[in-house]
Amino acid sequence: MSLILGINSHHPDASACILRAGHLIAAVEEERLRRVKHWTGFPAQAIAYCLKEAGATLSDIDYLAVNTSPTAFVWKKFLYAVSRPADYAFMLQRWRRLHKRLSIEEELTQANLPGRFRGLLKFVEHHRAHLASAFYASPFTEANVVSVDGFGDFTSTAWGLGTRDEIDIQGRIHFPHSLGIFYQALTQYLGFPNYGDEYKLMGLAASGEPKFIEPLRRVLLLSDDGKFTLNRHYFCHHRKHVEQIEADGVPYFRSLYTNHLIDLLGAERKPGEAIERRHLDIARSVQTIYEEAFLNLLRSIHSRDGSDCIALAGGCAMNSVANGKIARQTPFRQVYVQPAAGDAGGALGAALQIAINHDKPSHITTVRRPGTANPNRMTSVSTVMEHAYWGPQAATDEIVQLLNQFAAELSEHNCAIECFNSEQQLCQAAAQRLANGEVLGWFQGRMEWGPRALGNRSILCDPRNPDIRSYLNDKIKRRESFRPFAPSILREHVSDWFEEDGDVPFMTQVFQIREDKQHLIPAVTHVDGSGRLQTVDRTLNSRFGLLIQEFFELTGIPMLLNTSFNENEPIVCTPLEALDCFIRTKMDTLVLANFVVSRNRK
Repeated sequence: MSLILGINSHHPDASACILRAGHLIAAVEEERLRRVKHWTGFPAQAIAYCLKEAGATLSDIDYLAVNTSPTAFVWKKFLYAVSRPADYAFMLQRWRRLHKRLSIEEELTQANLPGRFRGLLKFVEHHRAHLASAFYASPFTEANVVSVDGFGDFTSTAWGLGTRDEIDIQGRIHFPHSLGIFYQALTQYLGFPNYGDEYKLMGLAASGEPKFIEPLRRVLLLSDDGKFTLNRHYFCHHRKHVEQIEADGVPYFRSLYTNHLIDLLGAERKPGEAIERRHLDIARSVQTIYEEAFLNLLRSIHSRDGSDCIALAGGCAMNSVANGKIARQTPFRQVYVQPAAGDAGGALGAALQIAINHDKPSHITTVRRPGTANPNRMTSVSTVMEHAYWGPQAATDEIVQLLNQFAAELSEHNCAIECFNSEQQLCQAAAQRLANGEVLGWFQGRMEWGPRALGNRSILCDPRNPDIRSYLNDKIKRRESFRPFAPSILREHVSDWFEEDGDVPFMTQVFQIREDKQHLIPAVTHVDGSGRLQTVDRTLNSRFGLLIQEFFELTGIPMLLNTSFNENEPIVCTPLEALDCFIRTKMDTLVLANFVVSRNRK
């Protein structure tokens, strides 16, 4: 009955989770609590939340699992270092990062957390943690498992076969070769320099043509065995220190590419400059080359092991466009990506790996809705993650107190407050407002784990409205006009609206919308006819599912436009943050649990 605390520390998207007897109790990213995107450092507040949810102190923790191993591939690191001229600033930065990761117990003491840690500190190699987060959270008894990202523990890519309680890692790609670095460098080249901006390139790519394929084939080189290499001529991450952490904890990367890339593709786009047709075509070409490399790797892995199932993790597993092509362009038929596939999810993977190592065979329980069985996974070691709702929630009393506190200010903004005792009446009223064209902030239950808003911290709209996308980008989200919005669709209607059918509960795959349906839902149809869908199962999120059902009965459309509840900030975590965002962005309606705050536009 071990109590295991897992953390991603001193790495972008710092996070924590906690497991009791293998059962996930809570998980949260530090950025949601500190309100700093991609916060990098020691996740003290996330740990405090997890301990509170578990009703525990540090004294109760048996194992503290960290998703890195300072000793991983030490000889490879040494040989790489001695084979090249020393860059002392680069080596000093690496040493400082290693020192921080080795001082976890010291930081626990300094963090003023309850209790005193007396358990065992366990380091789990970065990509093994990613693989564990993918396979042990999946519904599969056996599956190929793949982790692809920038770098972690001198590795960018790892793959293997997961069978019951074991993952056999069968291959790796080491520094300096990385699909994540390739994609990040080209994202920077296109004028998006911030950490995590890769989704902007992915969104931009849908509007371009792959006219730069041949030049880019010189940058990323593929081999017949599924592996890939970077042409180092175009990159500088292997020669100098490129990563740093700002004073507020924000990760920042200096330019990852050399002037040779500019010579190859033309002038780089500066942040804020107009997006030209050439930029669209380069984005499309980058996405195409990335997909070639990614799918080439997957096909090669399948040729050796032959599983129908694949579980993905690592930052590149958030490339939903590529993920949506796996079932069509590889022999894999079932795809699973857990909601925090990036570095935040490494905390979960580290904790699961330690649970597997120390609690098997009988103490790991299945994370599923009550009263159901999982026919697909018979192993006793199972943590199937069907939903993403593992973060903080607000008590009704907290919301009542907040609304009373801000009653005068809300009145000044011409807002009225109404309380509903019936969930169905609440959803009927909210659905009617959506059908009338309102922009609705939706704050319910526990916050989502991972970067996507999945119906508990969401801004919702009518997908039929052709003008709502530009309004949301310009007036509410205040972001680039080309950014798409996702459709959240009732699971049973997926095949009627999309060319493919499947469970996509975490918005991790893009499917083509049926051509005869696209004109009905222009707000969630991307320029290439695709949509990054979320499938909604009413047994897993009854209120969100009921809201979509009520909207369906009013309009005949079984989906809503869903985007994250924020404005250039981390997704809102507390009712106060939701109320502040609602007032600041002039949304029409805010639903806080059973309370509806509506703005009178007259």
